[in-house]
Amino acid sequence: MNESLLILFFLIATATNAQGTVESKSPFSEPRYHYFLKTILLFNEYLDTDNGSFNTTQVRALVPIGDKAWNLRFDLPLISANTNSINKSGIGDVGMGVSYIPFMERQNGIALRARVYANSAADPNFGSGKWVVMPAVFYGKYMSGKKFLWIASLEYQASFAGSSERSDISVIAYENVLFHFFGKNWIAADVAFRYNSILEGFQNNAFLEFGRKITPTNLAYIHPSVAFGGNKTYNYGLEVGLLILF
Repeated sequence: MNESLLILFFLIATATNAQGTVESKSPFSEPRYHYFLKTILLFNEYLDTDNGSFNTTQVRALVPIGDKAWNLRFDLPLISANTNSINKSGIGDVGMGVSYIPFMERQNGIALRARVYANSAADPNFGSGKWVVMPAVFYGKYMSGKKFLWIASLEYQASFAGSSERSDISVIAYENVLFHFFGKNWIAADVAFRYNSILEGFQNNAFLEFGRKITPTNLAYIHPSVAFGGNKTYNYGLEVGLLILF
């Protein structure tokens, strides 16, 4: 599956021309998916699990490069755990990625992304214990006269190095999110289906999101979620974030 996705990405990238100059009123120019401005995202996510809770405070930086069809991403997570066996904090698996927009117009667009997460957690329980690569493809489309934005994504997550004592990672994720923008606000609903081929089970989740532009360049959101599936990784969660665009 990993090789098939990489081939698909290559064919799309070479068969189309980048149109990174189409920045305004295009699917990936909306605040929540802004590819064309430097962005700092600060968020805190609380997850309830059967064994206790995990809290992640994360800093994410998005930096457009070149003709702005390309975008770099950096993630630095600080994780706190409160479980039967752990009650401490530390750095989780740090990551970086690159995105490319091979096709863009005012009504729809395609974006490609590849991420790599390092086996860098300060504690084995704060990370996967593996180096993980995550290629993905996105399709965004406006609907109903741009009152709604639909973004679908397909991502494959695979480990390629790391601790031999930790389970390998092989997950395929298909996600659909629908945004409705009105005034300075937005509301979103999402359902993500994730199949873990190592566990042979589903680790799905769904969320609602409520956001608002609080200044011309600052946006805030709240994001409750719930997990479902036979092998779900948590029960419910709550994320609160601040986006700074400049």
